[in-house]
Amino acid sequence: MIVLFFAIVAAMAVGFYLRSQKDFALGDKVMGIAIFSGAFVLMPLFLYHRWKDRNVRDYMLSEENIKKMRDFNESKDTDNQ
Repeated sequence: MIVLFFAIVAAMAVGFYLRSQKDFALGDKVMGIAIFSGAFVLMPLFLYHRWKDRNVRDYMLSEENIKKMRDFNESKDTDNQ
């Protein structure tokens, strides 16, 4: 995944270089492909990598989690007094 990230960054750099050399059409195509691959290939891979071992229920507002948050805040308030 890191290799893909650096490939996308390199493609963006190549696109900017091509635009500076007055080849706007090719530069725009290279940058467009880099942005497209970043948004539709790299981002889903990154999201899957970050969320694969997590339980979604831990991040949902259920009655149990609301009670945990209230208990935590109450314990924090009593510690500060």
